[in-house]
Amino acid sequence: MQSIRNIAIIAHVDHGKTTLVDKIIHASKIFRENQEFGDLILDNNDLERERGITIVSKNVSVRYNGVKINIIDTPGHADFGGEVERVLRMADGVILLVDAFEGPMPQTRFVLSKAIALGLKPIVVVNKVDKENCRPDEVHESVFDLMFNLDATEDQLDFPCVYGSSKQGWMSDDWKKPTDNIIPLLDAIIEHIPASKVQEGTPQMQITSLDYSSFVGRIAIGRLERGTLTEGMQISLCKADGTTKKMRIKELQVFEGLGKVKVDKVECGEICAVTGIEDFEIGDTIADAENPEALERIAIDEPTMNMLFTINNSPFFGKEGKLVTSRHIRERLFKETEKNLALKVVTTESEDKFLVFGRGILHLSVLIETMRREGYELQVGQPQVIFKEGPNGERLEPIESLVVDVPAEVAGKVIELATQGKGELLIMEPKGDLQHLEFNIPSRGLIGLRSKVLTATFGEAIMAHRFIAYEEFKGAIPGRINGSLISMNTGPAIPYAIDKLQDRGVFFIDPGEEVYTGMVVGEHNRQNDIEVNLQAAKQLTNMRASGTDSNTKIAPKLNFSLEECMEFIQKDEYLEITPKSLRMRKIWLDPNERKRNEKKPS
Repeated sequence: MQSIRNIAIIAHVDHGKTTLVDKIIHASKIFRENQEFGDLILDNNDLERERGITIVSKNVSVRYNGVKINIIDTPGHADFGGEVERVLRMADGVILLVDAFEGPMPQTRFVLSKAIALGLKPIVVVNKVDKENCRPDEVHESVFDLMFNLDATEDQLDFPCVYGSSKQGWMSDDWKKPTDNIIPLLDAIIEHIPASKVQEGTPQMQITSLDYSSFVGRIAIGRLERGTLTEGMQISLCKADGTTKKMRIKELQVFEGLGKVKVDKVECGEICAVTGIEDFEIGDTIADAENPEALERIAIDEPTMNMLFTINNSPFFGKEGKLVTSRHIRERLFKETEKNLALKVVTTESEDKFLVFGRGILHLSVLIETMRREGYELQVGQPQVIFKEGPNGERLEPIESLVVDVPAEVAGKVIELATQGKGELLIMEPKGDLQHLEFNIPSRGLIGLRSKVLTATFGEAIMAHRFIAYEEFKGAIPGRINGSLISMNTGPAIPYAIDKLQDRGVFFIDPGEEVYTGMVVGEHNRQNDIEVNLQAAKQLTNMRASGTDSNTKIAPKLNFSLEECMEFIQKDEYLEITPKSLRMRKIWLDPNERKRNEKKPS
């Protein structure tokens, strides 16, 4: 039996998890000397690289001193908490990574609470100690306080602490004594993380994630809790509804380096991939063929937000995307729910409309962005927060903890914006040269808040939030104050017309861009919506006048990201998403239809 350590790396977003995994991979010399590779080896899909965040958790294994260490890299955003909750089941211990200046942040608390509840042994790594004005000792204290508040056991509170810098590639027991490698961390893992327990008996393995191969189909991944699995073995699959199905294992693979290696037999405690099992879901148990015993299923936090997804029925539909029908969208959404546990899709009375429930705007926008890159065209409605009914019939809404670190001179603006969204200021204290603010705020108040805060603080605010609980409804929150500029006709926007309308508001389109009737082309500088004619050309005369023709100076258009568009649209608007464009539009394109439907809610 080889000795195995299964560890998950958890941290707040941007504290350096994936960079640390890179350094562990380098230290264990998985790559050949002449092999080329980039940074952030595990963030391998385009979206993760562009945004600089981890979205999907991944497995990698390294060997050190004859011990195999399986490492699971997890996302830091609470929006992808569903990913973290399921993969922590595979680990025996966690490496908690904390920034030496920022200290524990709300998402650190979120993932740590899940790990402590599962009884995992933590190792704390205080990262980025080479930053200026870092405070490693204070951060060490605050991690201890946080664990104490999360009801950690005495064994968990007696955690080893390693200091270092993932980027520079060193770790040490004392932050004042830098080393030149990360071996002290690997030593700490072997010394403090318990080896996978060996349990004799019938096999039991919970499926905690899945992979897909175009050759063999879906592959089940999980940690073997008990017994052994062999190739060609008969097993039972225990489903959520209590039924069991008999199946046969075709092939077994274990993680070795960055890939997988085929094996004949898997021992207890190892993380493995099983092919040949069909029709499984995450949370199902692979058990003995004769006496199947199911493991307790994974509990996932409820979604807090929903959005309407529908087919693209604008005048420009089908011009840029390949997959445009409701059948395509339905299949894609239900396929996503297989591996994205925190996502829920509900069909509506209409064949071509689906309600998609998720953890937050980021969670939903990553799904939409992935779909548009795959060639889908669709429309989405305004994100809605999910309300619940309390025991006495009162209305409850999700409340989140919001943390903002911001330069002291603009802290007042942030407090003002958060209180407009019904936020309640709990803590305000200096932290280095920044002001540290903590609020409790309804999820509704967070929609659109990030862009306002970044504008007010000149892009210097650091924001993070996580869901706490459902509390009583906090009252109405003012939405977007300004109305929309709506195109009156279809055709290319003429520069002369845009120039003459510039005093009415800000435009989202360039001169010459094709627009259609009912499309939102800009933000009005007053509260009402107005229709504008962008096809009005200059009336030409045959008189030659000197100097009257001044050159048009058109302000550049306002560029919105996908999340900003989702936060900008109102109840009576859709966001049209194609592989090449994002367009905002009114649900009712015809102005007479719009007036008719204003009276009754759609």
